Amino acid sequence: MSSFIIEGGQPLSGTITPQGAKNEALQILCAVLLTRERVVIENVPDIVDVNKLINILEKLGVDVDRISKDTYAFTANDVNVDYLQSEAFKKEGASLRGSIMIVGPMLARFKKGYIPKPGGDKIGRRRLDTHFEGFIKLGASFRYNEKEFFYGVEADELKGCYMLLDEASVTGTANIVMAAVLAKGTTTIYHAACEPYLQQLCNMLVRMGAKIEGIGSNLLTIEGVKSLSGTTHRLLPDMIEIGSWIGLAAITKSELRLKNVAWEQLGQLPRVYERLGITLLKEGDDMIIPAHLNGYEIQSFIDGSHMTISDAPWPGLSPDVLSVLLVVATQARGSILIHQKMFESRLFFVDKLIDMGAQIILCDPHRANVIGLDFTSSLRGSKMNSPDIRAGMALLIAALSAKGTSQIQNIEQIDRGYQDIEQRLQSIGAKIRRVD
Repeated sequence: MSSFIIEGGQPLSGTITPQGAKNEALQILCAVLLTRERVVIENVPDIVDVNKLINILEKLGVDVDRISKDTYAFTANDVNVDYLQSEAFKKEGASLRGSIMIVGPMLARFKKGYIPKPGGDKIGRRRLDTHFEGFIKLGASFRYNEKEFFYGVEADELKGCYMLLDEASVTGTANIVMAAVLAKGTTTIYHAACEPYLQQLCNMLVRMGAKIEGIGSNLLTIEGVKSLSGTTHRLLPDMIEIGSWIGLAAITKSELRLKNVAWEQLGQLPRVYERLGITLLKEGDDMIIPAHLNGYEIQSFIDGSHMTISDAPWPGLSPDVLSVLLVVATQARGSILIHQKMFESRLFFVDKLIDMGAQIILCDPHRANVIGLDFTSSLRGSKMNSPDIRAGMALLIAALSAKGTSQIQNIEQIDRGYQDIEQRLQSIGAKIRRVD
């Protein structure tokens, strides 16, 4: 197990190019199973979770050709369906949350799909009901081995239908869409997720020959087709990573330029940072975060009431960015309530920030009130453990702003979502090193 050793309080400056979007990559890579033709994916992030999924695809029999550092070609012409019931897959699939999205395309093309209970971040319950209820409505039979925590769906034929999802699950919607594109007849999905990454998936499928209407809305209509062809697809820059770099620049009073951020796909992110008093400048498709040498002040609502930031399905704020926003608020002028609605364990890393000197009241598993220090005192270096991807990055940002030396353990969690993170931080002046 590795750790980061960080000397905090260093001035940072420079230019960062955001990596490809992790959450989009996990959907897009599963979609290559829908066709026997060659699919080229560009801007693929070199991170643990994505590399695990590519490894699973190879073991399924998908031909994988790495064209360059961030570009791959996939040809799923000779898929070994039996691998999904092997002991190797039960172990490997269980270590990756994104492996659940293999089921939809496998069910659509090969009439069967299996998955062990997927792992991932320990951030509370993340149920799979939406996925499997959608498959059942399409005509699949469902079985679950409680002893092995192993799920399976099978169908002689998938038939389009109307369905109202119980929640706007991004991975659930993606999985059902991938199953429905090869189903017989028309499928209507209401209360569908509509995040940019889901839109990217739908647009890619349309280029492959799928018939999907309502892309970008919560009502999708899919007319099933018999087969799909190959295509080339480029992943968006990672919105959550962009939010992390903004937070790092603000709390370290540094000026950073972020290249090619796809402003039009950032949704609420710029506005939420503005509510924390942080200035973001647009130059073409680049984002410049100027050095906030005089700090930043939390706004209030129009009626003067206390500022609250909460997550919500798109076009609301992604829950993945709240951990970083909370850290940034620890040095603001004023106070703010952070309300994490979607996951009941995601705020449990704040005790580590309190140990560093932050003023935070954890109201309950979903709400934390942050009283900003306004840089009157610095956070203190500390020894801590990374509990999940986003909290791990938030703690790393806190350590980079802190006075003294910090050690972050279990950094494999950070590696799951952030590419070459210590090298990229070193390139802008951070004093960080990885040790075993």
